[in-house]
Amino acid sequence: MKKVKLQYFAILRDHRGESTETLETEANSAGELYEELKAKYSFPLSVDRLQVAINEEFAGMDQEIQENDEIVFIPPVAGG
Repeated sequence: MKKVKLQYFAILRDHRGESTETLETEANSAGELYEELKAKYSFPLSVDRLQVAINEEFAGMDQEIQENDEIVFIPPVAGG
């Protein structure tokens, strides 16, 4: 198990009801972590609709996650 810090924006924050949390996970990649979170919190978006940043740098969903990583899943955002 590794502990990671998560930050949520937009629809994910609305679904989670929180903007941040620290979580223990057995996921090995960002994509696996998102699938775990999606199942836990019933997130409506599929992984292919998101971007991810790990430790303030954009990454791929196949990026391996490490203990104490700071992870942000970024949903599509409409603006005007």
